[in-house]
Amino acid sequence: MIPVLRLASAELTERAIECLREAGFGIVEITMTTPGAIELLKKTQNAGAGTVLDLDTAMRCIDAGATFLVSPCLVPGMAKLAHDAGRLALIGGFTPGEILAAHREGADIVKVFPAATGGPAHLRAMRAVFPDIALCPTGGLTLENFRDYLSAGAELVGIGNDMLDAKALAAGDRERVVRQARRFLR
Repeated sequence: MIPVLRLASAELTERAIECLREAGFGIVEITMTTPGAIELLKKTQNAGAGTVLDLDTAMRCIDAGATFLVSPCLVPGMAKLAHDAGRLALIGGFTPGEILAAHREGADIVKVFPAATGGPAHLRAMRAVFPDIALCPTGGLTLENFRDYLSAGAELVGIGNDMLDAKALAAGDRERVVRQARRFLR
């Protein structure tokens, strides 16, 4: 399970990372839509870069220490760039053609995005067609449904801000944020 952080500020993101670590998560994904994302990558151990849309950004993320790169779509050359730097590449796809293209591009894992659009049934159908391609559904997964995606054949899942109690995070209620995140690990 990868916590995918897409928050309004670097401060909230740092606070979320601390809470997720305390809850027991070893990795996080910091999306490039987060203000100050590159600087956050430099300060965060075992963090990947998400919403990477071009090779320049991919290289900046690698230079900042990102352990993996994630795109919501095919970014030609990103997998090679990641592999040349000893990093993993998760490349997005949704349709059979997009999933196969991401795999052929060199994705270590194909990010099925947005997963909630097709649900677990879509993932199950993609797993039947592509039994040897590692799939990671992301986008719209919740505490109530993420196990359905694992049962449908996902190798891992990406879970966004549903993992965090946003009000508690904004209020600095660390205990409540940690408690919510731990619910996903049970």
